[in-house]
Amino acid sequence: MRALVVGMERSGLASVELLLRQGAKVRAADARPLAELPKAAALVAALGVEFAQQSDSVFAEAELIVLSPGVPADLEPLEQARRRGVEVIGEVELAAPFLAGRTIGITGSNGKTTTTALAGHILRECGIPAQVGGNIGTPLSGMVSASRPEQWNVLELSSFQLETISAFRAEVAVCLNVTPDHLDRHHTFAGYAAAKGRLFENQRSEDYAVLNADDATCVGYSACLRGRPLWFSSTRAITPGLWLEEGRIFFDGDVVMKASEVPIRGLHNVENTMAAVAAARLAGAGLREIAAAVRTFPAVEHRLEFVRRVRGVDYYNDSKATNVDATLKALAAFEGRLWVILGGKDKGSDYSALREPLKEKACAALLIGAAAPLIGAQVAGWTPLVESGTLEEAVAESYRRASPGDTVLLAPACASFDQFQNYEHRGRVFKELVGRLEE
Repeated sequence: MRALVVGMERSGLASVELLLRQGAKVRAADARPLAELPKAAALVAALGVEFAQQSDSVFAEAELIVLSPGVPADLEPLEQARRRGVEVIGEVELAAPFLAGRTIGITGSNGKTTTTALAGHILRECGIPAQVGGNIGTPLSGMVSASRPEQWNVLELSSFQLETISAFRAEVAVCLNVTPDHLDRHHTFAGYAAAKGRLFENQRSEDYAVLNADDATCVGYSACLRGRPLWFSSTRAITPGLWLEEGRIFFDGDVVMKASEVPIRGLHNVENTMAAVAAARLAGAGLREIAAAVRTFPAVEHRLEFVRRVRGVDYYNDSKATNVDATLKALAAFEGRLWVILGGKDKGSDYSALREPLKEKACAALLIGAAAPLIGAQVAGWTPLVESGTLEEAVAESYRRASPGDTVLLAPACASFDQFQNYEHRGRVFKELVGRLEE
C-alpha cells in the first residue's frame, strides 16, 4: 500500500516506522521544509523514506493518508482525497489494530495528562501490567512493539486524535469535562464536543464509560452510550460511581480515602483522582491498593508544579493551562496573593471568565505573547495589568514586585506556539528563568 504520513512530529515519526514494519511503501510530508525538522530528517535518511514539503500534489497518489494530530482533518486536499476513495485516518486509528491488550482511553478539556499518568501509576503500583502513552509520552504507534495481551494501554486522547478515528475502541472510556477549547480548529463548541464524544462510539455493551456527573456535556454523552456508565461527582452522591462527601472519596458507598491525602492540589485534581480510581478499579485493582498508590503519586511536570521559593515567594508552573477553564482551575487551587502570567497564542477563547477570580485573588496579571492585547482588553479594570511581552520579562517583573507570602503562577490560558515549541518548552523555560533569579 502507498501510504502518506502528514506531520513529522512524534506521532508522524512513529507512524512512518509502524507502516514500514507492516510492509507499506511510505512517503512523508510536513508543512515545514525538512531543514527545520532535524528528527524527521534523521529518520527519513536512515530509513530511506521519501519526503516532500506539503502541497496539493503530495496527496495525489496515496492509497492511505495518516494524519498527525496537529494536521487539520478538513484541509481541502484531504477532502479531495476522500472523494477519490482514499482512506484518511489519524495515528491512533492506524496503530489501534496492532496494539495488544485492553485500553483505557482518557479525554477531556482539562486534566487528561494528570489522570492518565495517575491511572497508569495506580495500575503499576497494584501489580497490573500497564503502559502509558497517546497524547503524552509515546504515541500509540510507538507503543505497539511493547504491548502484550495481558497488559492495559492507558491513553491520553485529544480531540485532534479522536476526530479521525473510525474503529478505535477503548474498553474503559473516560471523559473528565468538556469546556470551550481549540475553537480555532473545531470552529464551534458543538464540533469540539462531538470530537471528544467519539471516544464512546465503538464501545460494546460490556465496556464502561466513566463520566463527570457535574459536566453537562458528559451527561449528554450518556444518552448515546453503548457501554455501561460509571459516574464521578464532587458535589453529590451518585451510583454507580464515586463522589466527594465530607472530605472523603466514596466508591459506591465504600470510603476510598480522604481527599486531603491526594498529593496534588486543587479540587479539580480530586475529580481527576476519582476518574483515575474508577478506571483502575474497572481494570481489576482493589480499593485499598488504589488508595495506597494515589498517596505515592508524584506531581506531573507543568501541571501546578511547584518550582521553588525565592525570597519568600512561591513559583508554580502550570504551563499546561492552555485554555481558560484550566486557568480557572489553577486560580481556584490558591487562596490569593497571586501574580498570574497570562498569554500566548489565542485559540478563540473568551477571557472574560477570568475577571472575578483575578479580582478576588490576583495582585496583578502579567501579560505575554500574541494574545496579550486581547486578554488585556477583556480583563482591564478587574486587576492591575503589567504588559510584560515575554516570559522572561514577566518573571523578572514578578521578582521585582512580589512580596514574601505571594505566589507567582504561570497559567497562561493560551497555547504556546507564538513564542515556544509547545507547552513543555514554555514550562521548561519558566523553570529555568525562576532557577536563575538570584544569580
